[in-house]
Amino acid sequence: MTAASGAVAKTPPRIVVRTFWTLHRAVYRLSGGRIGLSRPEAGARFGLLRLTTLGRRSGQRRLTMVGYYPDGENLVTLAMNGWADAEPAWWLNLRAHPDTTVELPDGPRAVRARAATGAERERLWAQFRDYPGWGDDIDALAARRSIETAVVVLEPRHPVEEGGTSS
Repeated sequence: MTAASGAVAKTPPRIVVRTFWTLHRAVYRLSGGRIGLSRPEAGARFGLLRLTTLGRRSGQRRLTMVGYYPDGENLVTLAMNGWADAEPAWWLNLRAHPDTTVELPDGPRAVRARAATGAERERLWAQFRDYPGWGDDIDALAARRSIETAVVVLEPRHPVEEGGTSS
C-alpha cells in the first residue's frame, strides 16, 4: 500500500512487461544500436543501457536492457524483474560473473557489478525517486516482493576486452 493514498501499488501484467522489453531489444538490434539507449535526466527519466552477462549455468553470452542512473563514475540499477518476486536472470548471472561490459549512448564501458549494502544502499535507493520511470511508488512496489530488491552498482574497471566480457 502506498503511504499517501492507501492504494495497492499496481504493475502492468507480466506479458506486457515482457513484450515491451522484447520489442525494445528488437528495435535496438534492427537499428544497429542507433535507437534504444538513453542518458538519464534527473527529474525526467532514468537512462537505458545494454548489459552483457555470462550465463551462470550455460556459459553463454546474454544481453539485456536495464534502466540506470549515474552515481559519480558508477552506474546504479535495480534487480527488480518487473517487480516480480523472482530475481532477474541477469542479476543471478552477474553474481556468478561480476566482471562484464555495458553499452551506453557514448560507447561501451567495462564494469564490475556488486550489490550496495547498508547506508550506501539507503542513499542510492532514495535517489531512484530523482529518475522517474521505476514506478510511482517504488517503496510500495518493492514491498510486494518477498525478497529485498537489490540495488546494483556497476563500477568502472579496466578497458573493454575483445568479446565483451572478461574474467
